[in-house]
Amino acid sequence: MLMTKTPTILVIGKNGQVGWELCRTVGTLGNVVAVDYPEIDFSDPVTLRDLIRSVKPSIVLNAAAYTAVDKAEEEADLAMAVNGVAPGVIAEEAKAVGAALIHYSTDYVFDGTKQEPYTELDEPSPLSVYGKTKLAGDQAILSVDVPSMIFRTSWVYGWRGKNFLLTMLKLAREREELKMVDDQIGAPTWARAIAEATAQVLSQGVRGGNDFFQDRSGLYNMTSRGKTSWYGFAKEILTADPGRDEHILRRLVAISTEEYKTLAQRPKMSLLDGASLSDVFGVTLPEWQWPLGLWSQS
Repeated sequence: MLMTKTPTILVIGKNGQVGWELCRTVGTLGNVVAVDYPEIDFSDPVTLRDLIRSVKPSIVLNAAAYTAVDKAEEEADLAMAVNGVAPGVIAEEAKAVGAALIHYSTDYVFDGTKQEPYTELDEPSPLSVYGKTKLAGDQAILSVDVPSMIFRTSWVYGWRGKNFLLTMLKLAREREELKMVDDQIGAPTWARAIAEATAQVLSQGVRGGNDFFQDRSGLYNMTSRGKTSWYGFAKEILTADPGRDEHILRRLVAISTEEYKTLAQRPKMSLLDGASLSDVFGVTLPEWQWPLGLWSQS
């Protein structure tokens, strides 16, 4: 059935990279209500339930997550509350008010042993607490009979918040040498591209109504096209930086995962196959270098 009135779109996590972009992208599709901490506590199911019951949204976009991959190894309970439990609570309440749910997941649900891009049918096997808690959130949503889409993305970056892009720009102005891992392969994905792809899906859903979301519920990979390593990503960032004259960096050195010890183990190869997103919704994301090319011309 068609949505007969302007939908209310609840964005949870408005201050995050993806949430911030969503607020600026989906506004033409409905009445947007956006929240974040400390307005709500993502680790407290009661506040989440109260939020959804009071707003009574038509569509919920959950962009909130615990994303500190290494710190999650030391804060496993908190990471599980936010990434694993909260999505299930949101799904239950979305079902109760008749809303559809869109949630964002990660490539880190896979162990990286596959030599080609992962599809939605591949069995997850996360290596880190972060990956395990995100997988728990996916499973919690899928266990609730609610119209829902889970978009798995990867290596998210943007012009705000904490991410690899901004870290590289800062370090290039502070250090003469940087060592970057060159044997972990993925697809850096611009937060705005995720928001715009989501808006394309939502625009179809607003026209198609509840049946659209129900019929297309499930997992979808939503990442940029192409691939690179952290070393390759860093090199592209530093080359594209319009303020590169300010760099004191003289050497960017490629190293192996074994040479760069971290608390959390990361997948060596976490490319995601986006064919289903394209086949079902006609939506594809740009090549991973594209936003950096625009930036370098600014």
